[in-house]
Amino acid sequence: MKNLHHVSIILVAIAMTAWACQKDNTEASLPTPDLSQSHDYLNMKLPANISPFINLAVSFPNYNNSENPLTNDGATLGRVLFYDGHLSKNNLISCGSCHVQAKGFADPVAFSTGFKFGKTTRNSMSIANMSLQRNYFWDRRASNLEEQVMMPVQNHVEMGIEKLGVLPQKLAQVPYYPALFEAAFGDEQVTEERISFALAQYLRSMVSGNSRYDEGIANDFSNFTELEKMGMQLFTDWNSRAGCANCHGGVLFDGWNAENIGLDEDYTDLGEGDGRFKVPSLRNVAVTAPYMHDGRFNTLEEVVEHYNSGVKMNSGLSWALIDSTGQGARRLHLTDFEKKALVAFLKTLTDEQYLKDPKFSDPFR
Repeated sequence: MKNLHHVSIILVAIAMTAWACQKDNTEASLPTPDLSQSHDYLNMKLPANISPFINLAVSFPNYNNSENPLTNDGATLGRVLFYDGHLSKNNLISCGSCHVQAKGFADPVAFSTGFKFGKTTRNSMSIANMSLQRNYFWDRRASNLEEQVMMPVQNHVEMGIEKLGVLPQKLAQVPYYPALFEAAFGDEQVTEERISFALAQYLRSMVSGNSRYDEGIANDFSNFTELEKMGMQLFTDWNSRAGCANCHGGVLFDGWNAENIGLDEDYTDLGEGDGRFKVPSLRNVAVTAPYMHDGRFNTLEEVVEHYNSGVKMNSGLSWALIDSTGQGARRLHLTDFEKKALVAFLKTLTDEQYLKDPKFSDPFR
């Protein structure tokens, strides 16, 4: 029995050692990125509804960064970093884990799974045309891409690298990074700034502007069905009963502001404050379910019905959603056909090429 007891202790020790090795160093099991195919990240097809007369750098401050100009080598490095589990504490979670290309770089579940299998408290926002936005996250807490990209890495639920100083040393030990950093920045040195710069370059290159809506601009929307045209009129006409463009306007069908849209009478998550959350872009919205900051709606039909009949009155409700009396939430009274038309229009904002483009795909697969 004594010998059996010693054997049991040894087996437990071996198991615990194996578990510890797997927990702290899964590097050996991680693949090497396939970069055999080169990509042109500088050739971006901008959305067709951008005016040719505007100065992009002035209208969209994140379109470029003079200290971090977009290069093919920088974006290539950023792509590898985006999909690399090494950016999480235990090598299990990458940015791409919660931002799936086929889903418009959103997460098809309400709350994403972090490196310790915990759940985030908000739905992962889709990624597209980040360079044409002025702020990021549901509470708009980041104002530039270089700042934004490192926040999930440091998050104690998402990726767990709470002390960023350890990340450069960690990545410097990964065999494929020295050459990638040298190509992008001139030498092999890995720094926090270079990591953020490369990730920001990659996100800056992720432009989506090849939807059926973009195609329609050139031909007066002759490629639209009558139902889609009706939905577009309901959406874009500010004086229509829907008037979605009051909040979702401009190039990206988004807002640079945050709004309380009457999801609840009392908010547990206050967002930016008073239940206000960033007005997200609706490009590729048909594939980015579930919707809202907490992923409460699974379909576009549910979203449309919320605005039609489900908005709840509260002290912070957006002016656009308050009725003419000023005392209650607005009701659109859309017919079933009109609601169907709105959904049909929203589906024209899908950029199928973007969802399949190899230069934005996972190089580890």
